[in-house]
Amino acid sequence: MDQARIDDLATRPVPRGQLLIGGRWVDGEGGETPVISPIDGAQLTTLASASAQDVGRAVASARAAFESGVWSRMAPAGRKAVLHRLADLIERHTPELAVLGVRDNGTEISMALKAEPGSAAGTFRYYAEAIDKLYGEIAPTAPGVLGLIHREPVGVVGAIVPWNFPLMIGAWKIAPALAMGNSVVLKPAETASLTLLRLAELALEAGVPPGVFNVVTGPGRVTGEALGLSMDVDVLVFTGSGATGRRLLDYAARSNLKRCYLELGGKSPNVVFADAPDLGAAAKAAAGAIFRNAGQVCVAGSRLLVERSVHDAFVANLTAATKAMKLGNPLDLTTQIGAVNSETQLAGNLGFVADARSEGGEVILGGGRVRAETGGFYMDPTIVTNVAPAHRLFREEVFGPVLAVTPFDTEDEAVRLANATDYGLAAGVWTSNLSRAHRMIRAIRAGVVHINTYGGADATVPLGGTKQSGNGHDKSLHALDKYTDLKTAWIQL
Repeated sequence: MDQARIDDLATRPVPRGQLLIGGRWVDGEGGETPVISPIDGAQLTTLASASAQDVGRAVASARAAFESGVWSRMAPAGRKAVLHRLADLIERHTPELAVLGVRDNGTEISMALKAEPGSAAGTFRYYAEAIDKLYGEIAPTAPGVLGLIHREPVGVVGAIVPWNFPLMIGAWKIAPALAMGNSVVLKPAETASLTLLRLAELALEAGVPPGVFNVVTGPGRVTGEALGLSMDVDVLVFTGSGATGRRLLDYAARSNLKRCYLELGGKSPNVVFADAPDLGAAAKAAAGAIFRNAGQVCVAGSRLLVERSVHDAFVANLTAATKAMKLGNPLDLTTQIGAVNSETQLAGNLGFVADARSEGGEVILGGGRVRAETGGFYMDPTIVTNVAPAHRLFREEVFGPVLAVTPFDTEDEAVRLANATDYGLAAGVWTSNLSRAHRMIRAIRAGVVHINTYGGADATVPLGGTKQSGNGHDKSLHALDKYTDLKTAWIQL
């Protein structure tokens, strides 16, 4: 896609957002809220705010569709064909979806094209292909008994997705849930709902029956709470903050004990040993691992641990690589660092930098707001050295373009520092020593450990964490387990 096409799409008016309930677009009882673009602070459109009653109607619609069997009992080949059509439509509308998403959440367009519609289309194809390739089991029983193990859809899935990559992460949850025959009620983030509303339009066009896929927008304190407290949602899947994840667990306990699968972010260590195969390449990758999408990535390598013997040289290379990255208008194809999602998020990021300074960290690059004259929300990529394990910046997730750098002397110390956090989502290790690489993979408590790279894992492998990074795994065939129940048939012959 060329820049002229992007510029044209970026000038088009955005329709006001409504709720999708039972195949119909309706207004929300909670009124409307403005959608503010982080690019320039201007209002793009308005978004419907669902009331608790609206959420109840969406859940009831999903339940009715599920019980009718129009989707849940459709032949696997039928569901497969519909999801392939949806993937086709996503690909056909890639430019529109990418630009709409960037206007809504500030991700740089060069990343959004691949990470949002590109990734979503691939995810729907992956799970479409899996539908008719999953088999039940026959248990090894005595000769007079036949034991069968069936996989059945769970029923109604509530999905709550974040604002950083709404289409990508939304697809990680919607696609496997629909593939297994479930109905879905989706709640997008308040600051990034537009592409998921458009996805819902495409799902209806592809042939997903009315009521099987519903979308309710609005503030989490109303919409998300109603979904969490619903007595008729069977499974709740969520990506977002730990504080919200805890509330969802509480809602599940207070309602029907629905299963909750939570992906709650991280404070991921990126560990660089002196024997890394290419320290220059590692520095460039470390910059991308934290500063692309303005650091708003759950697996971002936000803690850089560097062996002391190469620390100063590596930080110099890192600083040069960071300065070479272009921060600017997210709709410019040459931009590598886009906007922060909201003014609230920007203020939080700057608060972390202030605390880092007060605790003894040295801000060697960035640290402030930039491009304020545009009206948008932008922050200089920020590198803080001399960060100790007791510092807030070492322990807490910023979800912004702020990198904490800490030296280490031995492999054992690197492991201790890597694990010195409540999170356990991702990690990176740079070394030429194959034995050390395997030791680090086993020793670091994280759901994903990258070796001599950072990021890029595709749909064939799961993404999930340990400790307070949650308990849910997206991607791969393992994700299907969340959306199915096992039923045993015990037959006396």
